[in-house]
Amino acid sequence: MASATYEQRRGQIETYFDRTAMAAWAALTSTAPVSGIRATVRAGRDQMRNNLLSWLPADMHGMRLLDAGCGTGALSLAVAARGAQVVAIDLSPQLVTLAAERAAGQPGAARITFRSGDMLDPALGRFDAVVMMDSIIHYRAADALAAIEQLSARTNRAVLFTFAPRTLLLGTMLGMGKIFPRGDRSPAIEPQSERHLRRHLSGAGQKIGRTARVSSGFYISQAMEVITC
Repeated sequence: MASATYEQRRGQIETYFDRTAMAAWAALTSTAPVSGIRATVRAGRDQMRNNLLSWLPADMHGMRLLDAGCGTGALSLAVAARGAQVVAIDLSPQLVTLAAERAAGQPGAARITFRSGDMLDPALGRFDAVVMMDSIIHYRAADALAAIEQLSARTNRAVLFTFAPRTLLLGTMLGMGKIFPRGDRSPAIEPQSERHLRRHLSGAGQKIGRTARVSSGFYISQAMEVITC
């Protein structure tokens, strides 16, 4: 069962993407020109997505994958093109609609089921792999870890997730954001200690696999693999 703090932050994220940031997010995840800062974020996200995809099999026929926090669906399309059956879910109905529109007619699109809702919904069933790219970066450590553990319990092979690593650079950038707030700013990112994540997950019986960090201007993120097989 999700905690009260998870549900509260989940609501804030849904409101942000559906009411505040939809146009900016659509532009960021397209090929349209963006500002220099957003260009670094776009490049960083592209690099991180490619890292996660490199950890998945080239042939995914017969596999079922959950793209938890699918955004505009780029990763979903990539794994569907490899043969996977994909459940692409996001809190924002508007983002899911945009993802489905972009997927229409693309290779493998028929293998994607787009849904809006909670990525932790047990009704989604079991999966061979789960990817959570930048899906838990706004949640406090306890809620992020609980989400990883809940999905790991329903995953046959591996859960791949990203988190905001606790670094001096990221802390400085987040601090600047608090000094110069904007009305369209997303819910606060919650930096996590890699050591704490490893200790907690290992203590809960999880096996940690690969890890990779991407630092591209204003995008700083780290991927980690939890092996469930």
